[in-house]
Amino acid sequence: MTDDDVVFPPGDGPTSGISVTLTAGTLQAIRERVGKRGVSAYLEKAAQRQIERDNLDELIADFDKVHGPADSEAVAAKRARLTGGATNAGATA
Repeated sequence: MTDDDVVFPPGDGPTSGISVTLTAGTLQAIRERVGKRGVSAYLEKAAQRQIERDNLDELIADFDKVHGPADSEAVAAKRARLTGGATNAGATA
């Protein structure tokens, strides 16, 4: 049985080396934050966060299909309660 036959959740299982292509500016910004030896770990965590966000987007889309979109006024009011701001907190022009 190979690793390809086993399903691992994000962040679990053995490591594998791959080649990725990044713009120079992105790579420089990462290295400034974590140094040369921290790039792989940084990208691993970033990929895990993106997977979590993608999964959440899918969950929200499924919820919206069943229940309809969220009431924007109710969302704004709850955001205000959480952040202690006005009901339009986070809104942009």
